[in-house]
Amino acid sequence: MLFDTHAHLNAVQYEEDLEQVIERARAEGVSHIVVVGFDRLTIDRAIELAERYPFIYAAVGWHPVDAIDMTDDDLQMIEQLASHPKVVALGEMGLDYHWDKSPKDVQQDVFRRQIALAKKVKLPIIIHNREATADILKILQEENAAEVGGIMHCFSGSVEVARQCIEMNFLISLGGPVTFKNAKKPKEVAKEIPLSHLLIETDCPYLTPHPFRGKRNEPSYVKYVAEAIAEIKNVSFDEVAKTTMENAKRLFAIDR
Repeated sequence: MLFDTHAHLNAVQYEEDLEQVIERARAEGVSHIVVVGFDRLTIDRAIELAERYPFIYAAVGWHPVDAIDMTDDDLQMIEQLASHPKVVALGEMGLDYHWDKSPKDVQQDVFRRQIALAKKVKLPIIIHNREATADILKILQEENAAEVGGIMHCFSGSVEVARQCIEMNFLISLGGPVTFKNAKKPKEVAKEIPLSHLLIETDCPYLTPHPFRGKRNEPSYVKYVAEAIAEIKNVSFDEVAKTTMENAKRLFAIDR
């Protein structure tokens, strides 16, 4: 059984064939999926999917690219949803310095406020990091995010940075890029970081693994991530599936 810890089945890319996508995931042994909401529309949809399917859970947060749009009411909405029985984490949240829609200071403020909220509601956090590693680490330390821990989502950094994150009570989640031939860092992380600190994800519909790279991603493809890690570590696929499942269930406090 496989746990896709980060999926966007709430995206418009699945409007036409969501049922078939979910059926394919189940057929490939995907028994748990976390659907991530990151703005008003996607949060509503994530909750809707989690309520409809017993094996789907939700994470709710505010994406750094859209930080400038977040209001006090939005943060209050996230706090209210944190008590929903199917909400297992806050996020995705963090910093994204690739796009310039939201100024860095606004992103950082929204990030800090969400960490504070996570500590208040006692839920782990899911971190989005694009071209902002130093500031991410600084804020996580300053806000004592280790108190709740969480996930470094679709991790693309170095082994050294991964170890720093682990020290702060974060798991390292690998996605499609670990299957790419030229993806040196994710492969090094898969090799050097113990399986006890790893998760698998798709981030679908994005970052589709080989051999489907360039096409729409979906949860059934998370098996290719697990296969790549198993090959890199020279362990069985079953061991990767079992350990990453246990890691995710423990983090999200899921007992079934």
